[in-house]
Amino acid sequence: MFLHIDIDSFFASAERSVDASLKGIPMAVGSRSNLEIFNKKRTNIRLINDNSGAFVSPVFYSSQKKTFQSHFVDKIDGKEKIRGIITTASYEARAYGVKTGMPIAQALQLCPQMVVVPSNYPLYHKLSHQIHHFMKAKIPKIEQFSIDEFFGDVSGWIPDNEVSTFAKSLQAEMMQRFDIPVSIGISHAKWIAKLATESAKPFGIYEVDDIDAYIEHIPINAFPGIGKGFQKRLAKHYIKTLGEIKAHKPLFYRWGKPGIQLYHRVTGTCNEGIASRAERKSVGISRTFDPIYDTNEVRRRIMIMARHITYIVMQLEANPTTFYLKINYEYGIRAKSSESTNRLFSEQLFKHELSRMYDTIKQPGKGAVKLTVNVSNFTAHHTKTLSLLDLQEDTRAQQLTQKIHTLREKFGLDILKTADEL
Repeated sequence: MFLHIDIDSFFASAERSVDASLKGIPMAVGSRSNLEIFNKKRTNIRLINDNSGAFVSPVFYSSQKKTFQSHFVDKIDGKEKIRGIITTASYEARAYGVKTGMPIAQALQLCPQMVVVPSNYPLYHKLSHQIHHFMKAKIPKIEQFSIDEFFGDVSGWIPDNEVSTFAKSLQAEMMQRFDIPVSIGISHAKWIAKLATESAKPFGIYEVDDIDAYIEHIPINAFPGIGKGFQKRLAKHYIKTLGEIKAHKPLFYRWGKPGIQLYHRVTGTCNEGIASRAERKSVGISRTFDPIYDTNEVRRRIMIMARHITYIVMQLEANPTTFYLKINYEYGIRAKSSESTNRLFSEQLFKHELSRMYDTIKQPGKGAVKLTVNVSNFTAHHTKTLSLLDLQEDTRAQQLTQKIHTLREKFGLDILKTADEL
């Protein structure tokens, strides 16, 4: 039997666990693109990347305390403008129509009395880490699927007819220990257990005994893994519910591996077990901001993002060989560049390549509104796979990067900056 444990409105629940005044009222957690990293003054930026169980992007943060006014309200021409989006809304707020991804200003129009709290990622990562350790002590086979979701396999450990009782006990203990509500789905099939959690919310438990009967009338877009692409494909064959998928096995098999995998997940015949954590294959960050027309400022921000990615790469002890830069301009205009190399990674090399890539794709006169920087194709530090011509120079550059990384680990990520960041 599989359990899928999903923390209800995790970020909101986490805030309530440390502030009881937020309980029982419409509240939400909001966020906005973290532009602190671009500050010219030092803000003691740190990295959260220690939650080995959570498949979330690394988070950069400063120790500066955030309030609604300081974090979400900008003054433009003497007028106040509320920025940011809703990250998680409590069920009390959802009753007013507040949804994840909604602009905070719009959400407050729907629910003026709602309390919006700035996101506190150190708290969320800490709680997720603690809950993961708790789960590992309670369930022999556990998989952290995301920062707020877990799969557990209790087959051969707890009799099938006792799994529901075990789930209730687990749910109660988590509430008592962490003051965090969870919903739990139960099924013989892993992905049906995840689907069942939606039927259990909020703070409930739902067990699926008859998979065929359960999925018969559920719309296809409710199933995890059926995105817009598959929805369009299925619509062409007049398939609207999960129950209708079972009768179209040959169709899904014609779609190759993705179709076959989806068919068996939906019908509960995939035989997938608890997955081990895959190695990270890439590292990237992106930032959105008001239009910037100054190409030198755009370059400066790219260099700052490169420093942050370098810090992660050094922590991972990886050697990425592909660099990627994407710039979103106003009115949907995009420019991107990708470069592969066979050299040892260093901050110096990375910034040099990114600067050169920027020169080839920049569009003077247009306002940049989003930057994305990414590295991938990690390779072991093996001289046979790297350029021997540049090895001596690259080794010195990498050693310097490692020494700088040691200082940044101790004193903060922005303790040392290069001239092109100022």
